[in-house]
Amino acid sequence: MNMAVTTQGWEALLKLRFAERGDKTRIVARERRGPLAVQRSFYPEGPVCHTYLLHPPGGVVGGDSLDIQVRVEEGACALVTTPGATKFYRSGGRLATQQQTLSVAAGGLLEWLPQENIFFPDAYARVESHIALEPGARFIGWDIQCLGRPVIGEGFDCGQVDCATHLGIGGELVLVDRLRTQGRSLIDAAAGMRGLPMLATMLLVPGAATAEQMKILLETTREAIAGADCKTLEVGATQVDGVIAVRVLGQRTEAILRLFTAIWRRLRPMIAGLEATPPRIWST
Repeated sequence: MNMAVTTQGWEALLKLRFAERGDKTRIVARERRGPLAVQRSFYPEGPVCHTYLLHPPGGVVGGDSLDIQVRVEEGACALVTTPGATKFYRSGGRLATQQQTLSVAAGGLLEWLPQENIFFPDAYARVESHIALEPGARFIGWDIQCLGRPVIGEGFDCGQVDCATHLGIGGELVLVDRLRTQGRSLIDAAAGMRGLPMLATMLLVPGAATAEQMKILLETTREAIAGADCKTLEVGATQVDGVIAVRVLGQRTEAILRLFTAIWRRLRPMIAGLEATPPRIWST
């Protein structure tokens, strides 16, 4: 293991490539540097490769730079999650960055289902997600951003966070989501987070789908939302250019994860042709 740390912080890289081998999807190429790793793959549902991303230091501090790259080849099916939240600690004005580059070939499936990002007060952080899908690729993913630690009544009163998600299909950018705040500026804005400390987005891309099929998927998504226990959340679902986007404002991680999991259970059979099999680590 090549550990790369300087006075400026960790520089960590993890590159994974998933491909079909025999009757299963496997990690066929892996490159790592610094404190990013994966556990051995799990197969609780046959061919789908369940993979857990690990960050042993337990948190990200000023000067750290994390680079995660995932590639899913044609016909491969990978589910990637994390065992716990990613914590961005107070950084004393030094920038911490995390970049995620996710690409899926035609006929491939990537489920990107991490736990939440928690930004402590006085964190100075940038998180970027770049999702590149070939026509016919399928994707189910979410990101959950928590500003401060509302469970203990700690608000994000100072610091700076800049989160961006870019999703492209066939080389064309079709969706950009952005969260940018200095202290509580976005949290308190009526046109922003309306006083709620958590913002989350779930994206569902079924691959090749007709306009009628997209309409059915959106209706099913809204049915899942209506049937979920999300009274404490503000939720909206839209469809644009072959992508279904669910956006949520809330104040508790558990409520958001329950909602996203309910949507995943309903939509996964329609998108992946597979019943939902939660990763084992979600039960621990």
